[in-house]
Amino acid sequence: MGIFMKTKQDNQSNSISPLTSETIAISHNSIPEFEASQRWVRVKFGGDTIADSTRVMVLRRDNRLPVYCFPKDDVRMDLMEQTQHNSEFAPQGIATYWNVGGGDKISENAAWCFLDPADGWQALKDYMIFEWGKMDAWFEEEEEVFVHLRDPYHRIDVLQSSRHLRIVFEDTTIAETHRPLLLFETGFPTRYYIPREDSRMDLLEPTGNQTRCPYKGIASSYWSIVVDDKVLENSVWSYPDPLPENHKIKDYLCFFNERVDAIYVNDELVPKPVTPWSS
Repeated sequence: MGIFMKTKQDNQSNSISPLTSETIAISHNSIPEFEASQRWVRVKFGGDTIADSTRVMVLRRDNRLPVYCFPKDDVRMDLMEQTQHNSEFAPQGIATYWNVGGGDKISENAAWCFLDPADGWQALKDYMIFEWGKMDAWFEEEEEVFVHLRDPYHRIDVLQSSRHLRIVFEDTTIAETHRPLLLFETGFPTRYYIPREDSRMDLLEPTGNQTRCPYKGIASSYWSIVVDDKVLENSVWSYPDPLPENHKIKDYLCFFNERVDAIYVNDELVPKPVTPWSS
């Protein structure tokens, strides 16, 4: 996997990434902190391709999402303007920020680099890093990628099960099935995907909310659970058109483990996880 350069020496516990509330970052002692990627990566903003490289590096920092680092030779530096803003990132050093221009748009402090990296991190000096959400679009090869890069150390398995699953809210069974899909994802609690036919659709109210995942696609269908005068907002979601890698979950419903009153698997209560979506 790429060119090994630096490796984490200590195990790190799961933690919420400060870059986004939608992802939990996880580290292992065998995962390189700075390594080459074999992917062709492009960044677009304001109709312009800001960065275009087959020589990107991946930087991993404790408790943060991994980021792509672009050689400055592969970046439209003529569309960049250095600002007075900076921030310290241990142990790499002080990051200097840049505004990014594209078309008739400007995104402030949308890119950063280490002009004088700390000892042991000199290899970072000639690379630019972009704030993912401040750019218009990102592509790996010819596929658009959302939210953050697809980490090769992140895994998702979707398994058909015959276990008896029951979901309860306000003493009412919202869904019950013997044919759930169990989605196991690195750093996350098990997610239970249920056929619509086995769900109480009469207790679900569409909300129009949507979220994106770089591994599963766009969850463009959300519902609130409504039982009498109790409402659990945006607590159920579905992927009508998931990415091919996770096509099994198409049109299945998933309920937030953290929010419903109870989930029973084979009549055993599943412990409620604590995640960014618990509130």
